Amino acid sequence: MTERRRVVITGLGSLTPLGLSITETWPRLLAGESGIRPIQRFDASELPVRIAGEVPDFDPKRYMSRKEARRMARVSQLAIAAAQEALSDAGLSTPVAEPERTGTAIGVGMGGLDWALDHSRSFWKRGIHGMNPFALASSLPNMPSYHVSLLAGAQGPITTPVAACASGSQAIGEAVELIRYGRADTMLAGGAEGLVVDVPIAGFAVMHALSTRNDEPQRASRPFDRDRDGFVFAEGAGVVVLEALEHALARGATIYAEVTGYATSSDAYHIARPDPEAQGAQRAIRWAMEDAGIAPEAVDYVNAHGTSTPLNDVTETYALKQVFGEHAYKLAISATKSMIGHTMGAAGAIETIVTALTLHHGVIHPTINLEHPDPQCDLDYVPGDARHTKVNVALKNAFGFGGQNACLILQRWES
Repeated sequence: MTERRRVVITGLGSLTPLGLSITETWPRLLAGESGIRPIQRFDASELPVRIAGEVPDFDPKRYMSRKEARRMARVSQLAIAAAQEALSDAGLSTPVAEPERTGTAIGVGMGGLDWALDHSRSFWKRGIHGMNPFALASSLPNMPSYHVSLLAGAQGPITTPVAACASGSQAIGEAVELIRYGRADTMLAGGAEGLVVDVPIAGFAVMHALSTRNDEPQRASRPFDRDRDGFVFAEGAGVVVLEALEHALARGATIYAEVTGYATSSDAYHIARPDPEAQGAQRAIRWAMEDAGIAPEAVDYVNAHGTSTPLNDVTETYALKQVFGEHAYKLAISATKSMIGHTMGAAGAIETIVTALTLHHGVIHPTINLEHPDPQCDLDYVPGDARHTKVNVALKNAFGFGGQNACLILQRWES
């Protein structure tokens, strides 16, 4: 059996409701700022939900030509922008120097659904003359992976995990596996979503999954709080550069963290509701720790899935208690979604980036809007203010619709 290689994170790139780069987003997370605002991208006045997390002032022409931008869905535009930042941060040129040893894994939740909706409307109105030649191709979920691979000139393995809210984490995990067993030396991995449009928001609204705090948007996402009433829909992208450790060291790369564990599991329970016993979540957490070869007591920090829905926050807390026992009360836990909302297919990737920075800088961002803790959510969610503390081992949780779970273990890098 081939000995598995160690995998490290050497580049970070992200667009979120708090900024057009991870360098803009990170300090605002530490400051406890919210990126949730009234929807600007379309007229939401007739909907029960009129707030979202939109990437501010995003102009795709900063990252590509006008012609290229007009031929792709927003999800691909966001993925390209995040990948450009990650490649630059890692000190990699484009095209990459080792194309056949560089791969791509970009997860999505619903991909180019906005593009498909727009061109469907055009067809219904104008018939065949309303169709764009790129209407179908640019709607496909694998297009962000394609566009990122094209940007980098990456000719190695390519994959597109589609696992709802767990897509970004699963993409990173699958990319780690490809490096571990020698299929690639470098991977561009992450997730993207660009669907702050009417149909997805209306669909989640009729499911009663979204917060309706339209008059106080910055207080709407409140994970683990007694008064939470749903998640806040958002858009964004997160891409990391992953490398085999020896490859990163050979070129003198900055290392943010090491990815030591990864696991997925299925609830096999319900299309939208989590298993109330959190068996699937527990399995993914345990298996990720087993993959990393660590005991539960080694984990210092959890970047929670923390959606701000009544069911998720209770079941995630329950899962942590079941897996960690008394140690659960010693964990520092924070929910990035309290500030940027739920970026769906991008969430796990953006939050993995945040987790890597937590390990690298020794500071944990707060969970905001946690004003009245739910009695069933009685762990340490780092409310209020950022916490400066050394973090050695972190768990990143991601749980998606359809009961798809993906967990990662990241460890602090010491040269």
